Amino acid sequence: MNYQPIENYGIIGDLNTVALVGLNGSIDFMCFPNFDSPSVFAAMLDFSNGGSFCISPKLDNVKNKQLYIPDTNVLLTRFLSFDGVGEITDFMPVEELLKGHILIRRVTAVRGELTFTMNCSPRFNYARSGHSTEISNNVVYFRSQGEDKTALRLLSTVNLKVRNGDGFAEFRLKTGETADFILQFVRKSTIEIDDIKQFITENLYETMNYWKDWIAESKYTGRWQEIVNRSTLVLKLMTSCRYGSLVASPTFSLPEFIGGERNWDYRYTWIRDASFTIYTMINLGYTKEAGAFMKWVEKECQDIGNAGYLGLMHTISGENTPEEMVLQNMEGYKKSSPVRIGNNAYKQVQLDIYGELMDAVYLYNKYGEPISYSFWNDLVNQINWLLDNWQKEDEGIWEVRGGKRHFLYSRLMCWVALDRAIKLANMRSFPLPGRWVEERNKIFNSIFNDFWNDKLKAFVQYKGADTVDAAALLMPLMRFISSKDPMWLSTLKEIEKELVSDSLVFRYRHKEAAADGLKSGEGTFSMCTFWYIECLSRAGQLQKARLYFEKMIGYANHLGLYAEQLGFQAEHLGNFPQAFTHLGLISAAINLNSQLNDQRNKQNPNYD
Repeated sequence: MNYQPIENYGIIGDLNTVALVGLNGSIDFMCFPNFDSPSVFAAMLDFSNGGSFCISPKLDNVKNKQLYIPDTNVLLTRFLSFDGVGEITDFMPVEELLKGHILIRRVTAVRGELTFTMNCSPRFNYARSGHSTEISNNVVYFRSQGEDKTALRLLSTVNLKVRNGDGFAEFRLKTGETADFILQFVRKSTIEIDDIKQFITENLYETMNYWKDWIAESKYTGRWQEIVNRSTLVLKLMTSCRYGSLVASPTFSLPEFIGGERNWDYRYTWIRDASFTIYTMINLGYTKEAGAFMKWVEKECQDIGNAGYLGLMHTISGENTPEEMVLQNMEGYKKSSPVRIGNNAYKQVQLDIYGELMDAVYLYNKYGEPISYSFWNDLVNQINWLLDNWQKEDEGIWEVRGGKRHFLYSRLMCWVALDRAIKLANMRSFPLPGRWVEERNKIFNSIFNDFWNDKLKAFVQYKGADTVDAAALLMPLMRFISSKDPMWLSTLKEIEKELVSDSLVFRYRHKEAAADGLKSGEGTFSMCTFWYIECLSRAGQLQKARLYFEKMIGYANHLGLYAEQLGFQAEHLGNFPQAFTHLGLISAAINLNSQLNDQRNKQNPNYD
């Protein structure tokens, strides 16, 4: 089988980009040197032509295992056989330790005398550009022949060769022996390495200590700490240390349905993610990361200062998202085409992002640092614009491509935008225009009058709809409605009836919902499942919430990672890993753990 399951991968990274490492020891995805740079390895999207960096032993009847060194993002891939045991240690020294854009792979014969092969086959510029290859003093240089002029060099402690333009090695190791490989991005400041083995050993321990020290700063000490810590480490891997922004996912065009067309580029930063990220990081005690993201929102996203439709997504540097295009040279994961880079959703109107923006600012001002007056004035301009535009149709949170609607979630988040702006003004004694309160109340009444379906006894997806939407699960989480309000509980009941399958949650039912303009189906949305669990927890259904949360933990891959969706056979679908899912997991865990503690303390008032 050429394509491994999406869930068969682990990730490593340097806070600039990540690499996906398969259970078979092959790096099948990496954009280099940044998250949104063109790919150099993309075999996940085209097994024959995408490029990979594969190391494997010549063993029969091999079992593969993968694990992280605890509390780190250093990944071990093991090959287990009666004839011997091999191991690859994969990591990237983080930018804060070493500004080098370096991928490191250490191969060890744990038991037995083993023969390994190594094939380093970069394919530059999304496999659209050819490259030249040369070898000198056992260093292989790969140079793109495209406009990007990207260059890589491969160093090793074993003899390297060039075959058909790729780096190749075959080597034999006895028990306890190692072979080392370093892949570097070549630039003027490229680090020169004299002693490869010593360099890797020193950086391995420094990188391990960096991650262990970082995760030790987490304030979370409750139940399910291991999976919460892993999600936290994954989120950090998807954060740019240079800009403070968080990519929605480090991959592009992994399908939401095998053979389907729901294949999107998620290597950008959504304003929507800001409030969830800041809320999570503050709850975990990472005020530095929350502050860096807030600074990105304030300083890098230039359109914040211009009233009007906000850009819902940006590059990690805060620039406009590139135009969407199709890579005709790639067949797609398991022939799921088209393979897209860029994202045309940036052109859409999504009114909900004003709410997520203001919620993020409010939370950071309350729990982080006070925002500046100039930033406040920029926000005032946005809110004043929203006062005149909240009743418009938009494409909504799910970025539908089948036409605009009056979506419940968008209306909800317009209310959140005004509510948080009012609260922030009161908190800081900023001038508060009287119209803000008036319009907030109008939006509040609009939601109850225009989006309540008396037949279903539920808040529906859009104005006049007869179906519910999982995005409504954020109504109590955003504190619009009480988690125990009868109208909310009946909505939750309808969501359970229509969208929940064995604790897993679909976004919406495609046949009845607003047309999204696409033909293929999709799996359940993992972040919606975690929202559902948190709603159950807040509603007091603690045992049900706990059961579903712990079942959901079982759907993680072998390393505790989640893609965007889960298919009917629990296969992971969509871009991988997805930040929103891991943010949802952490939030659900924090709330559920707190509720369980409160319940225990009420039942055992003398419990120490």
